[in-house]
Formats: sequence, structure tokens, C-alpha cells
Amino acid sequence: MGTGDIIIIVTLIIGIILGGLYWLNKKATKKMGDHQDMINRSKQTTTIFVIDKKKAKITEVNMPKIVTDQMPKMYKFLKLYFVQAKIGPQILTLMCDKHVFNAITVKKNVKVELAGIYIVSVVGMKSQQELKQIKKAKKQKEKEAKKEEKNK
Repeated sequence: MGTGDIIIIVTLIIGIILGGLYWLNKKATKKMGDHQDMINRSKQTTTIFVIDKKKAKITEVNMPKIVTDQMPKMYKFLKLYFVQAKIGPQILTLMCDKHVFNAITVKKNVKVELAGIYIVSVVGMKSQQELKQIKKAKKQKEKEAKKEEKNK
């Protein structure tokens, strides 16, 4: 075997690996789109009173056995974001994403969009771009205030 043969074999293996990763990515994107459509169809706006929020493994949280059985094995080892909230007379443990988790305040009523036990979003929550614009505006006001103090 010459070096040319080795280069061809390595190139072929890399091509096969990249093709497999592309196919898996396409499959996962399609699956994620289907799940997002299902979430958008079933979400409803409700007001919840947030008792506690924490990042923990699903086995450490008070979740129904049915939910823990249906979770993929990968998620049983990862730490997820959970919110313990009172919805009407019931106290439930809900799941959410990191940006929703950071937007929720403890010991307050929050209006959220729920899809089952998943918090999709907080109603009235600002996007990342809006938060950046607000921070810029605050910095400009502080600079102007400092300039006015120096001029006086």
C-alpha cells in the first residue's frame, strides 16, 4: 500500500462520517420541527405562582413516574431546569428552557404559555435584542448624567 492509497481510504472514511452526520442532523431537525409544531398547537396561556426553581436531574425532582419513564435515557443523566409552581389548587413541577428559567422570578405570579408540563415562554418576556437595547440605553443615560454632573 502506497501513501496515495492511504490518503484515498482516509478521505473515503471522512466522507462517510460527514455524510452520516449530515443525515443524522437532517433527521433530528425534522423531528424537532414536528415537536415544535405539536407544542405550538397545544400551548395555552395561564398564570402560575412560582414557589421554587432549580436545576436538577429528573430523578431528583418530584415528577410523575410516567414522565420519567418516557424521557430518553440521555436526559436522565443531564441536569434540566425545573420550576415548582402552583396552578390553581395544584402544586406541579414544570420543565422549561434556560432563557425561560432565567426570566421567571420566585414567589411571584407569572403569566406563562404552557404545553403540558413544559413552559414554552413567559408572556411579556423581552427578546435578547430588546434586552441589549435596554442595557445600551441605560449606559447612555448614565454617561449623560455623569457629563451633566461634571459640567455643574
